[in-house]
Amino acid sequence: MTKKIAIIGSGNIGLSLAKGLVKANFAQAADITLTRRNIDHLKSYAEAGFKVSNNNKQAVVDADVVILAVLPQQLNTVLDEIQSSIAPAKHLVISVISGVSCAAVKEKLGADVEVIRVMPNTAIAIGQSMTCMASDNASVENIANVTRMFETVGSVVKINEDLMTSATALCACGIAFFLRAIRAASQGGVEIGFHADEALKMAVQTAKGAADLLLLHGTHPESEIDKVTSPKGCTIAGLNEMEHNGFSSSLIKGIKLSALKAGNLYTKEG
Repeated sequence: MTKKIAIIGSGNIGLSLAKGLVKANFAQAADITLTRRNIDHLKSYAEAGFKVSNNNKQAVVDADVVILAVLPQQLNTVLDEIQSSIAPAKHLVISVISGVSCAAVKEKLGADVEVIRVMPNTAIAIGQSMTCMASDNASVENIANVTRMFETVGSVVKINEDLMTSATALCACGIAFFLRAIRAASQGGVEIGFHADEALKMAVQTAKGAADLLLLHGTHPESEIDKVTSPKGCTIAGLNEMEHNGFSSSLIKGIKLSALKAGNLYTKEG
């Protein structure tokens, strides 16, 4: 039987996932209900065959899988709204809401409801997310299904829930860190003679190539670095100059501080 999916709060993440699921033939558009307070924003999705609704309660009744993708400040209202429609034996609940634990969702929906917490990053928009996933009570089968679901929009790793704030720093904030490194490289390119658009294109493709080398070869960064550094060469000279100025150290410190900040934000969100 085909699972019916309800995406509650169809913003960027929910819509990107919906498109990925259909593109990968994981689900048919007609089996996915997208909810939003103003369904005018979902007109193009309705035309593409998705069901659209502003009735969260009915969307849950009709679904087997419920994906919570609203803003954190909207969550309690939504949980109160759908609570009476959740059937633990039927529904799997997936939360992509920053800072909200599985326990917090179960506190509202019931302790016996299976909840999986998922954290994609903004590259979900192009099917290249690094998605982290955790649960305290989901079945092996449901974990496997949700893994396949989010593999339609990138890569997935299952982690312990207490590492979600750390994952935020490395994967969600991390997008910005790598983008800033690319920006810095392009600025260096301008200083050594390239036009800004040329320098940016060269830096972007070089960064993509570096990442793909590791992904496709399964190698360690240092082994790939060794291939491009020669004795008394220009690459090692540049690398060492960056390290003398704290390149690796500043990145590590930034990730640690982001993780600390993420943990504090989560506490405030409750």
